[in-house]
Amino acid sequence: MIEESVPEALAGERLDRLVAMIGDCSRSAAATIIADGRVTVNGRVQTSGKHRLRSGDTVRLPIPEAATEALPQADADVPIAVVFEDEHLVVVDKEAGMVVHPGAGNPTGTLVNGLLARYPELAGVGEPNRPGIVHRLDKGTTGLLVVARTPLAYETLVSRLAVHDVERQYLALCWGSINDDRGVVDAPIGRSARNRTVMAVSDSGRHARTHYEVMARRTDDPVVTLVACQLETGRTHQIRVHMAAIGHAIVGDESYRGARLSLPFPRPALHAERLAFAHPATGDRIEFVSPRAQDLAELIQSVLPNA
Repeated sequence: MIEESVPEALAGERLDRLVAMIGDCSRSAAATIIADGRVTVNGRVQTSGKHRLRSGDTVRLPIPEAATEALPQADADVPIAVVFEDEHLVVVDKEAGMVVHPGAGNPTGTLVNGLLARYPELAGVGEPNRPGIVHRLDKGTTGLLVVARTPLAYETLVSRLAVHDVERQYLALCWGSINDDRGVVDAPIGRSARNRTVMAVSDSGRHARTHYEVMARRTDDPVVTLVACQLETGRTHQIRVHMAAIGHAIVGDESYRGARLSLPFPRPALHAERLAFAHPATGDRIEFVSPRAQDLAELIQSVLPNA
């Protein structure tokens, strides 16, 4: 059996996440262990993975069986631009065209494959098929991504993302002239009923909220607006869906009607330029800024020379 006392840093965390962390197993395996009545909190059986823990709670569980999900293969040939690293986390600057973790159609060559070659301890952190990954960037999006190197860092960062305590700012070049200097798009996002490979604003979707601020505008052809977007939530394709929903699709975004011959660009003109959060071990606020990817910088220069 494993017995652990809940630290202050994980107060308010869900039971299934803590069991996954201390049991070194996947969230799905943790959910099964809990549902089977094999986990106790302060001596009482708890069968709900959603149960919120308090500092000082004693959690007891059986040692889980080895995870059956396949761990991605390490690949030292995958290029990784490391911005920061310590024993708890790594911050990388992802290039365009790189998939974050293996999935259908992308079994190798992903960021995770490269990370495992450089940081093999990631194999025991988080989900087995995407070790260390606490948030993601789309294949075509460039910029900053934080990766956890320890279970504690993983659970802490995931928890802070859930309560919107991680600042993520993106730069996006959008079609059309956005009249208001700043605004908020508050609209739920879910799978599109017409095309399950893309997302859409949907009443049955999950809550999503994006703040934007206009950085520069061009009112003659091509009419475009450069905006800085702050994520309050982190849904799949959130900025891309929200900007398209208000009539300002991101330049180059083929999935959301942003790809146009008048201003060709091979990917969504979207860059994760700023990332700030409290360090999971020290609590100190740390911040990172990524310069614009070269292709995006050249695109912006061509239409907004002073931006």
